[in-house]
Amino acid sequence: MKIGILLSGCGVYDGAEIQETVLTMLAIKESGHDYVCISIDKPQHHVINHLNGEVMNESRNMLVEAARIARGEIKNIMETGPAELDALVIPGGFGSAKNFTKWAFSGPDGEILPEVKLFLVNLVNVGKPICALCVSPVVLAKALEGSIFHANLTLGSDKETSPYDIPGFNEGIEKVGATATMKTVREVLVDTKNKIVSAPCYMMDATIVEIRNNIKAAIAETIMLV
Repeated sequence: MKIGILLSGCGVYDGAEIQETVLTMLAIKESGHDYVCISIDKPQHHVINHLNGEVMNESRNMLVEAARIARGEIKNIMETGPAELDALVIPGGFGSAKNFTKWAFSGPDGEILPEVKLFLVNLVNVGKPICALCVSPVVLAKALEGSIFHANLTLGSDKETSPYDIPGFNEGIEKVGATATMKTVREVLVDTKNKIVSAPCYMMDATIVEIRNNIKAAIAETIMLV
């Protein structure tokens, strides 16, 4: 089985969340399957200094940056199709809300990259499972906006500590046609009808061990949907 990992760059504040990505790779391989990393040959929205959170005066490319995590083994989304994959995972990181979509700036009214939308809709159309981690359910919600598919997604829970506005995110994904469900970092949500798995990961205050367990459970559920 080959599972795609869709990356928006490299680094939590301007690309893909590195720990979530690496733990996804590990969980897939531990399950006895293979992964292929995929990204987009376009500039990031901006580059963030991860020491102080400030915007840097430079430009970086999503595909080039994501290749850092993939150790150079990565495919351009334009050269990858649903037929090549059994499932797809989208790790979190602000790149999902800044690069794949403009959710970080315009909320649910923000645009989504056309190639990302097409790729995800095509996967759902042919029944290939998608696993969205952390903030990445917003990407899936935007991709399916206006379609016949209405995903059930989780971005976390307001019953436990989170650095983010979980109710606000829930309101946003429901505005574009998805259903929001509260889940803690110890839980995953499985939308069996649409073959979609989502898990809160670093949307909640959590240790790397909790993140590891959350991702491992999400990957296991995704594989069961294949």
